[in-house]
Amino acid sequence: MSRRLTALLIGNADYTNTKPLTNPVNDAADIAAKLTACGFTVVTKGNCTHEEMERALEDFKEDLQDNDVGLFFFAGHGLQVKGENYLTAIDTGFFDDINAKHTSLPLNQVIEVMERGENASSIIILDACRNNPFEKAWSRAIEARGLAPVYAPKGTIVAYATSPGQTASDGRGRNGAYTAALLQHLDTPDCSIEGMFKRVRNSLSTATGGKQISWEHTSLAGEFFFNLSLRARIDEYADTSLRDKLFVIDDKKASHRVIEGLQTHDWYRQNPAIEAFTIAVAGRASLDSLFVIGRNIYQAACGGSRDAVAYLRNYMTRTTGLKAERRKALLDGMLFEVFFDPDARLRKDFKMDKFQPLFDLQQHADLKPSFDFIAECLLPDIARFHALPGKSHAVVVDVVSKAGGRPGDHMLKSVHCGGADIFWMDDPDYAPEIGAAPMYRKMRITEFEKYLANEMVVPEALLTIKYSSFAKAGNETIRVPYGWTPRKRQ
Repeated sequence: MSRRLTALLIGNADYTNTKPLTNPVNDAADIAAKLTACGFTVVTKGNCTHEEMERALEDFKEDLQDNDVGLFFFAGHGLQVKGENYLTAIDTGFFDDINAKHTSLPLNQVIEVMERGENASSIIILDACRNNPFEKAWSRAIEARGLAPVYAPKGTIVAYATSPGQTASDGRGRNGAYTAALLQHLDTPDCSIEGMFKRVRNSLSTATGGKQISWEHTSLAGEFFFNLSLRARIDEYADTSLRDKLFVIDDKKASHRVIEGLQTHDWYRQNPAIEAFTIAVAGRASLDSLFVIGRNIYQAACGGSRDAVAYLRNYMTRTTGLKAERRKALLDGMLFEVFFDPDARLRKDFKMDKFQPLFDLQQHADLKPSFDFIAECLLPDIARFHALPGKSHAVVVDVVSKAGGRPGDHMLKSVHCGGADIFWMDDPDYAPEIGAAPMYRKMRITEFEKYLANEMVVPEALLTIKYSSFAKAGNETIRVPYGWTPRKRQ
């Protein structure tokens, strides 16, 4: 169940013709983080001029052609002139209403761009009803208050921070009152968009003592969920396969007898179970059974089962002759076991023992659907990774060290990726006493590179390591301080 989601977020705060707002740039950044975790590809713009807003919308129009859902979010000053709504830029001229509307982005322009896109659904969220500081100087002051209701084309929802004609609070903390409520509920698992906005309305009313009531106009044709739980998103396998602790064994089935043997954690039963798992048995098994077998083969391989390790390393040969959908189900299960526990919850510590040989299979084009599957499973937890597993994203790191006690010996100082030092103390219990030297683990350079790949959860084939302090010859040793890691910081 793959979803293609794109979003454009704009937060304008540093207005040149009035007192700056406090929250909009924060609002856009914080909503962007939530949307990214929900699987959106997000473009965030802060403090845009009128020209920059027009250009961003033009780029967004192109993105809509390749996505199923488009979302536009704006935080800043919004105003209405003759019943039409305008989203202001930081250089909008507020000398009079004519000047203002010609130097702002018309909301109708946003709606029209999204209506004409190839996306099936459009979401427009406006935290843009803050009080217009210029309305007293305008002849049509009463029209300038808040935003006006709009027509929402089929497949569109327009969400306002407050009811039409009313104004909203800029907020007292990091976020505007409306965005603060939105952040509480946007990623609620398995909550429809309409249900989510109802929760936002309740929280916003409570936070503002009933002074601010959010409002939506919708013509969505189907249901949309920002955050689908794993079991809701993955519809290829039964819940009892994803949560395999619930899987019921029927020992009359050959495939179930294989599972039963693998689950013993006894090599003397696991190895014969692997031998019994022939192409003929796999060809008769259900996709759910194959998924669970895959999970247990990987588990047995991590536990040291000789035959399970061999099966994993010779996966292409061992599955020759198996139909593509069955080969996929088996590999899906192996990949799933790395990251998810028997309750289908993301593991705190991933099973990395055989991660590298398993992900070596990513180099086979025929197996791409399985790696797409695990990437989709992990997408809501993308913040746990330097690069999303399953996607063939190359990762480059720069290693900084200092000379050790002898030639070819080095002491690790830092590891840089994406312009930041990602090496940090994960376990402060290893911190040395005052005046004492840190403790180091000595590794050969090949061992160190495997350590980096595993800690970063990146296949070795996709990881490039550059050494800025020495020229690699292949016989160096590197000392790594205990308690430190290049894992993604949570």
